[in-house]
Amino acid sequence: MSGRDGGADEVQLSVRGPLFGQGEAAERILRALPGWFGIEAALQDYVRAADELETFVVVVARPACGGREFRPDQVLGFVTLRETSEDALEIHVMGVLPSWHRRGAGRALVERSASYARAEGYSLLHVKTLAPSDPDPGYTATRAFYAAAGFRPLEVLPEVWGPEDPCLLMVRPL
Repeated sequence: MSGRDGGADEVQLSVRGPLFGQGEAAERILRALPGWFGIEAALQDYVRAADELETFVVVVARPACGGREFRPDQVLGFVTLRETSEDALEIHVMGVLPSWHRRGAGRALVERSASYARAEGYSLLHVKTLAPSDPDPGYTATRAFYAAAGFRPLEVLPEVWGPEDPCLLMVRPL
């Protein structure tokens, strides 16, 4: 997999997993995303999840020939999956370093998660995010990302995170 235009000078990405014990990489990435992961207790829960649950990471497989250099095997993002029923896997937490937003790393993680879920016999992949009633531009972009990746809004669940942070459940049939 390469960058957006697929040119010869693009960085090559690779998704690896499922892995366990990815808490250290997850913490480094989540701390780079304070607009989404600014609550310390929640961040620590996500770090533990990346140690204990199946996690995929996206790494630099081959640095670009010119321009900025990236260390091969540098973890740029991760996704941690959690079974919620015999039919469904949840994207429990996902993060991509800000410098890699809109460069294919997140899409690669979602697509690998979906193919893994199908291969394991699941029929649904789902994710929770902040509902559209909250105008935060970061979450507007998050919802647009998931919609572009095939997720559809299912239900707003205000009781999950509280009425001040209404939860939107999005699903992707596999």
